[in-house]
Amino acid sequence: MNEENTIDVTVKSFNDYQEKAFSTALETAKNEPYMIMGLCGEAGEIANKAKKIIRDNVVWNRDDLIKELGDALWYISGEAKLHNIPMQEIAETNIKKLFSRKSRGVLAGSGDNR
Repeated sequence: MNEENTIDVTVKSFNDYQEKAFSTALETAKNEPYMIMGLCGEAGEIANKAKKIIRDNVVWNRDDLIKELGDALWYISGEAKLHNIPMQEIAETNIKKLFSRKSRGVLAGSGDNR
């Protein structure tokens, strides 16, 4: 029997995703340098594909983009897990920050604490 058919791959929340994703990490991958370097590598892959899309004047293949963004999400959730930070907390904190910036008219500009 195919293992994928016996495992519930439905994602009910960010935290559920985080637990399921981290369960796929090899023991040798459960460390900060691995997660950070992996995230940088995935971001680089996304950037390189975007460069080729610009060069070739084409659009993203939706399935490819979903897979690449998912790979980056895996590393983000893994890094957060190593620090006992739930993904839901990251999502909520980010939304609060963005809406605060929007309400204060400081979406544009630079600096972390604007």
